[in-house]
Amino acid sequence: MSSLYTRSKEYTRSRKAQSDSPPSSPSPIAKTLRHERLSRLEAATNPSTSESSYSDRASSRSSAYSRRENRLAALSSRPEEESNRDYKKLYESALSENQKLKSKLQEAQLELADIKAKLEKATQQKQEKTSDRSSMLEMEKREKRALERKLSEMEEEMKILTELKSDNQRLKDENGALIRVISKLSK
Repeated sequence: MSSLYTRSKEYTRSRKAQSDSPPSSPSPIAKTLRHERLSRLEAATNPSTSESSYSDRASSRSSAYSRRENRLAALSSRPEEESNRDYKKLYESALSENQKLKSKLQEAQLELADIKAKLEKATQQKQEKTSDRSSMLEMEKREKRALERKLSEMEEEMKILTELKSDNQRLKDENGALIRVISKLSK
């Protein structure tokens, strides 16, 4: 059972290594892993060589580990300056892009504030105009009522004035008749 466990463990490892490489061009590591897998399958089908296959598996496992360590060493052996420079460049470019975006955001916020202020002014002016219009309408209505009252009062005064004129004319006529009568009596 332990041999089954090791096989499945190695099988998953080889599957991971295969999925890392592109399918069109297998890497040399993938080729060696396939070769090892085939040799293990042949050993599993031949039970007479099980002891030798166990030693082969152990040696192949140690060689796989050493290859893995070599790959990791090759990856980590890059010059630190080069990787630091790449990270520095990436960081600086990201930082400059962030600064640009922040400035654009601030400009957009200022623009938004200006537009909000203009909109608020426009609504206030509209409200003032409507309130001014309503107050003007009310004032015009009051003035119209006042003028109508004045007009009716003046009409009444005109009636009274015509009555007074007619009374004045009548009194003049009476006064002239009385003057004639007095002048006849005095002669």
